[in-house]
Amino acid sequence: MRAFIKLAAGAALVLTMQTAAFAKDLVVGVSWSNFQEERWKTDEAAIKKALAAAGAKYISADAQSSASKQLTDVESLISQGANALIILAQDSDAIGPAIEKAADEGIPVVGYDRLIENPAAFYITFDNKEVGRMQARGVLAAKPEGNYVFIKGSSSDPNADFLFAGQLEVLKSAMDAGKIKKVGEAYTDGWLPQNAQRNMEQILTANNNKVDAVVASNDGTAGGAIAALDAQGLAGTVPVSGQDADKAALNRIALGTQTVSVWKDSRELGKRAAEIALSLAGGKKLNEIEGVKVFKDGPKKVEMQSVFLTPLPITKDNLNVVIDAGWISKAEACQGVKAGTVAACK
Repeated sequence: MRAFIKLAAGAALVLTMQTAAFAKDLVVGVSWSNFQEERWKTDEAAIKKALAAAGAKYISADAQSSASKQLTDVESLISQGANALIILAQDSDAIGPAIEKAADEGIPVVGYDRLIENPAAFYITFDNKEVGRMQARGVLAAKPEGNYVFIKGSSSDPNADFLFAGQLEVLKSAMDAGKIKKVGEAYTDGWLPQNAQRNMEQILTANNNKVDAVVASNDGTAGGAIAALDAQGLAGTVPVSGQDADKAALNRIALGTQTVSVWKDSRELGKRAAEIALSLAGGKKLNEIEGVKVFKDGPKKVEMQSVFLTPLPITKDNLNVVIDAGWISKAEACQGVKAGTVAACK
């Protein structure tokens, strides 16, 4: 019996050594759509950490919000020897040829946080419809009636419509009852804050500033909307949603100019994406990944092998959660906050 145990332990050790040795030979290429956004730096750090722990190499490229550049970037990552790709798509349709090229060369692809509706790609994200529901619930609790504005994400990103669908699920009954009136709705090209600000300015002008609530789809668009509101003296009086728990947004929540940000711990998202990329490069099939589920609610109804992580809404009342988790320091979250006004800042 002891001999068997020793044999099994020895086999396990050999397997572990083989796995580690294999991982050291792996190169994972990451294609970022727009690395200038604050949150992607957190994701990148998590991906790098997970790959380093496995002994794998990280290479990357930034498409700088250009769908055509991203195609070139992916080709470059492949030519540099990437054994697996993690792609944050700038345009979910335009990235198609790159996915096909990778598939033809036997290189697995992880669609990161944004849906790439191709069965050859794995899909990892947070539950974006639930994120939209959380955003709407946060704004609705603060303003159950009035004129609502929807500052949506990029029209080229399916997440924008998943979020909007979740928002409408929560708000539909109030809208049907006439308690809420939609007075503005706009996609935000590239998710860029300056585009969100311009959209919000136009909506404010069209409505003579009679806006009571803003459902913005991420913290960047929220920041743009709040800048437009601030110019009209409305910041802090109009509830605004967001997501990503950007440091600036969490500070706005403490200051009272933003109502809610949905926290998607991208440290966990990055870690899981890296692990999945390594597993696929190591020969695992898409449907063999731990926690995998079939997702088929995309625009084209393509069946995708997917992993969904759970988000959490952050408001002034539970700001301590992200501080305690080390996501942001108390000094950063509470900068400029009047003493005694926010529990987490005491």
